[in-house]
Amino acid sequence: MHSSIQSPTAVPAGRDGNGDLYKKIVWRLIPFLCFCYLAAYLDRINVGFAKLQMLDHLQWSETAYGLGAGLFFLGYILFEVPSNLILERVGAKLWIARIMITWGLLSGLTMFVTTPTQFYILRFVLGAAEAGFLPGVLYYLTLWFPTYRRGKIIALFMIGLPLSSVIGGPLSGWIIGHFDHMNGWRGWQWLFLLEAIPSVLLGILTFWALPNNYQSAHWLNNEEKSRLAADLAADDAEGKGVKHSFKDGFFNLKVWMLGGIDFSILLGTYSISFWMPSFIRAAGVQDPFQIGLMTAIPSLAGVVGMLMIGASSDRRRERRWHLIVPLTIGAIALVASTFVAHHAWLTVLAFTVASAVIMGAVPVFFSLPATFLKGTAAATGFALACSLANIAGLVSNSLIGWVTDLTGSGSAALWLFAGSLMVSCLLAYALPAKQVNR
Repeated sequence: MHSSIQSPTAVPAGRDGNGDLYKKIVWRLIPFLCFCYLAAYLDRINVGFAKLQMLDHLQWSETAYGLGAGLFFLGYILFEVPSNLILERVGAKLWIARIMITWGLLSGLTMFVTTPTQFYILRFVLGAAEAGFLPGVLYYLTLWFPTYRRGKIIALFMIGLPLSSVIGGPLSGWIIGHFDHMNGWRGWQWLFLLEAIPSVLLGILTFWALPNNYQSAHWLNNEEKSRLAADLAADDAEGKGVKHSFKDGFFNLKVWMLGGIDFSILLGTYSISFWMPSFIRAAGVQDPFQIGLMTAIPSLAGVVGMLMIGASSDRRRERRWHLIVPLTIGAIALVASTFVAHHAWLTVLAFTVASAVIMGAVPVFFSLPATFLKGTAAATGFALACSLANIAGLVSNSLIGWVTDLTGSGSAALWLFAGSLMVSCLLAYALPAKQVNR
């Protein structure tokens, strides 16, 4: 990373004896939550693969697809904060289960759409159903892990995002090709049906897999709970000026700055997730399964980037430059992709670099809100930042669809997204280093 990054002590003195305790918590919670996020993101982005078939089948325009894909985020944005406040009140077990089961059922119903209006309505409702999952889990993790461990923990949880494409890309391409015309349904319809099943099943399992907090975890003994409570209390004591109320979370300039940073990050990640199958096909690759394999490469790089950058940020206890450097490289890679749009493997290479660094910055970003927010303020802050950021989903999908219909290429939109990443670097630099670097 950047040469000016300082390297303070990785873990505050006296707390490194709890490594085994945190390993136990990680193995109990993170793999399950990672699979849940994988299923969530798969249900969100599989529309990008369905598009390869459904637009011709249903005679829709690129603009209609882009608007429908983007309307997911309108529902998501409107219900993000209310959903997270409900989760804080009723507990993670019940609310995360509700979120997953309803979004799985709604995603499966997408197989029956025949008109753009039906598609628009279902995508909006799907976004409303999924709202609160990501910020809810991020808030939930603050109940288990102190600040100085969260970069790596969030990275382990959020590798479900790029893994959804590593696994989902080839899988989606195979389903579209293999199941096409089976039982009278097209491949894109089977895609929505089959990929909705894991979300529903994982939602049901949530009732058994997730305790609401460490106090109710039957797999922790009293001594382990006491040690964890002491760590969390000491971490809270370090956070001078930490805010707790809804007002502190909602009317907080730093939260709105974080929303702006995440907006830029999501412009980059969504342009890769939703449109890369189309970019690869435009470069000359026609086989859906091959397209799926090629889209898995940038996503695999995203996994590596998340783990490496998240761990580096925790080890150095530094956040700002672990955002600025990756996002700058990501902006350059997005611009570079527009110069190689007719070369499939060079397109994949450019997006691989972009994916590694942009997705790599995500866990660093999501370790920031809880450095200055707690309780209701943290639940509100996580949700508000995610709400502001997910306007990017509506903007990126609608804009690329419109630009593609207008010019035959999405390159102009990618230049705009790269510029947005550079603005987010300025916002990251403006954050108070002493407060966020802990």
